[in-house]
Amino acid sequence: MGHGSLPVRPSRVLMTADAVGGVWDYALELARGFARLGIATDLAVMGPAPDEGRTAAAARIPTLTLHHQPFKLEWMADPEEDLHKAGGWLLALEKRLSPDIIHVNGYAAASLPFRAPVLCVGHSCVLSWWRAVHGEDAPPDWLGYAGRVADGLRLADMVAAPTQAMLDALLWHYGPLPRTRVIPNGRDPQQYRPLPKRPIILAAGRVWDKAKNIAMLDTVAGRLPWSVFVAGTTDGPDGQPKPLHHARALGQLPADQLARWFGRASVFAHPARYEPFGLAPLEAGLSGCALVLGDIPTLRELWDGAALFVTPDNRTALARVLTTLADNPARVKALGAAARKRAHEFTAVRMVRGTLDAYADLLGKAALKAAASAVP
Repeated sequence: MGHGSLPVRPSRVLMTADAVGGVWDYALELARGFARLGIATDLAVMGPAPDEGRTAAAARIPTLTLHHQPFKLEWMADPEEDLHKAGGWLLALEKRLSPDIIHVNGYAAASLPFRAPVLCVGHSCVLSWWRAVHGEDAPPDWLGYAGRVADGLRLADMVAAPTQAMLDALLWHYGPLPRTRVIPNGRDPQQYRPLPKRPIILAAGRVWDKAKNIAMLDTVAGRLPWSVFVAGTTDGPDGQPKPLHHARALGQLPADQLARWFGRASVFAHPARYEPFGLAPLEAGLSGCALVLGDIPTLRELWDGAALFVTPDNRTALARVLTTLADNPARVKALGAAARKRAHEFTAVRMVRGTLDAYADLLGKAALKAAASAVP
């Protein structure tokens, strides 16, 4: 159903994404949920092309169609020309596909003159990342980026974020926002389950990413009673390897293999400096891991009472907490049970329902506006 008759529930969604980080998993989880309801998703992917595994995962969703162009993403260096081309491409896709909703997982595209209502979802941003990682404002080089983000947020019909803390960060850095709501991310609990636990500590993420703070975990790994394993790429953004010195690198694992590692690990360590939501802690929680997390607003918001927290720059505290857990199996088991119980609050079904509620709000207001403009 196209723009002539706006439904409460869309029949077709045009969604932007990239295949670089967690937005890809988020988009596919939504598309799976939409498919069960007969909603078609056109996923407009920019940046590097999805790899073979991601492409195969997308192909298994019957109502999902991939569209890809290798345009630079908005946070990349000198993206202006590519952003202009991407805007033309997205507007042409809307004209051809007639979606009922535009779902922008990013910012710049939300400022385009789409005909359908626009939901802009803020998964992260450079300014809040820079503040969390470096403890200061981003340098003037990022003013152009900040302007594009502010424009997208201001011109979207609604802005959503996966946590209140991330929504607050957007408000702080970019000023007043239009209608907002928090829609927590979610995962399918059937994909993750506890297996017989082993005395190991697991981490997951890009080794070089200061936001994930895996380097600090690596520095204490050599003096812990349990071995530490890290799933994720060790190649830096410059293509050069960033090796681990004490923890054991597992490399980038396929989803099914990573799920098995979550299932077997007793503890999941994630001393992050910046994490707008954190799918990896959620997957670990669903797998019954005891969670040791960075003490930052987003992770407190989601996991307070179901995890242990450490100050991201306090390696002594991190080593002490992990050593104490290794010496107390009963505590590990209790924390794993608490994390699993909390994790089941953040399901894919809940995320899909929350997103569809946002769509319904947008579509209802668009229908009222259209009806009002039709009155002579």
